[in-house]
Amino acid sequence: QVQFEESGGGSVQAGGSLRLSCRPSISIFDFYAVGWSRQAPGKERELVAHITAGGSTNYSDSVKDRFTISRDNAKNTVYLQMSYLQPEDTAVYYCKIIRSAVSTIWGLGTQVTVSP
Repeated sequence: QVQFEESGGGSVQAGGSLRLSCRPSISIFDFYAVGWSRQAPGKERELVAHITAGGSTNYSDSVKDRFTISRDNAKNTVYLQMSYLQPEDTAVYYCKIIRSAVSTIWGLGTQVTVSP
């Protein structure tokens, strides 16, 4: 069973920054991609960003130019630097391993709250 060490969530005022970290218990290079999705109350879970084993990145339109996903290969850890946070970014952020188009392994999530 895959386990995730997720950290970095919290509360911040609008315009502030947070950095999320995710370290799976398996190699981040063994699967297609690693990244985050988020889910706000009453809304569906949505893509935030992911980075493939080859290093390609993908962002949702709502966060590109504000969020940056990166990884530390030696630490087997992926990071999500979130800048210029807005109240609409408030959600539970779930780290995920994308095994294929139909298979994703989810972490337990970390709360991000942005106040006006």
